[in-house]
Amino acid sequence: MDARGVWKGGFETLLEDGRGHTVTVDLPADEGGRNAGTSALELGVLSLTGCISTIFALVARKRRLSFTGLTVSLTAERAAGAPTIQRVHGKLEVETKASKEEAETVLRLTLKTCPMGVLFEQAHIPVDVTVATIPPRPMESHRPGGTANQASV
Repeated sequence: MDARGVWKGGFETLLEDGRGHTVTVDLPADEGGRNAGTSALELGVLSLTGCISTIFALVARKRRLSFTGLTVSLTAERAAGAPTIQRVHGKLEVETKASKEEAETVLRLTLKTCPMGVLFEQAHIPVDVTVATIPPRPMESHRPGGTANQASV
């Protein structure tokens, strides 16, 4: 894995991942930045969110839990003046016919193996995510054109 950061001025940096993908990080205007991108700390929480989604799909596939939609919403808490966040909490909503207990098992295994979750754990930042199961919607409602974004996992 490679990473490169090119400073663009002020607090703005263009990040490159070595595979052709880029993202801009900057501070919000009220912290002296130009708000040209997410902050590096926000990017860490976004990375955790993406990791939970990805690893949930992988674990679900292995456990044969089929789902047609997945949304992960996290909130990171940081006290004023604190150097970093102290806690993350949120909800994983999964469209599935599986039971809530099955989805909770997949989430528990996800949080144990998600690389970003492991980093948060090693940094002693608690991550608390609950599960909500939602009955799958009719196929037409998923996307224009009528095809579902089904993860047959």
